[in-house]
Amino acid sequence: MSDDNASGADAQLFSARLTPHRSLTRQGFLAVMIALGGLSFVSGMVFLIMGAWPVIGFLGLDVLLVYWAFKSNFRKAAEHEEIFVSPSELRVRKVSASGAVAEWTANPLWIRLEREDHEEFGLQKLFLVSRGKRLGIASFLGPDEKHSFAEALAAALNEAKRGPTRTVLS
Repeated sequence: MSDDNASGADAQLFSARLTPHRSLTRQGFLAVMIALGGLSFVSGMVFLIMGAWPVIGFLGLDVLLVYWAFKSNFRKAAEHEEIFVSPSELRVRKVSASGAVAEWTANPLWIRLEREDHEEFGLQKLFLVSRGKRLGIASFLGPDEKHSFAEALAAALNEAKRGPTRTVLS
């Protein structure tokens, strides 16, 4: 939606899509698995030559477990949260790794942003609170990212609570 065509009540004040950080790319994953598989194969051949042939199975199992752990991690990377604030609506949409969607909508006038800070590690958790219910958000982010996200979201909520402003054109 364009701000030029949006009415004052529906104008977008804030919009964010939060995704988990993954430092290993698909090509990096392939390189790690080839290196691990090659190392495991060479080690297995050494044990086979020494007569300890059952070790080959355990080395293969290790490679399989590492492969499964990485694949599980990549599946979880599909999770994301979308947060949208307008003067009349706050909408949070959470999409799980399996594709299940959960959506919450509220009036931003009734929303309070609650933080859980740790004195040594910084901002640990963020919650949207309304009528005694808490919704955890931004769990993917680190403390510094969470802090800057919280400031931007709080500013948007405060702007929504101020109400629409009127500009007089002369």
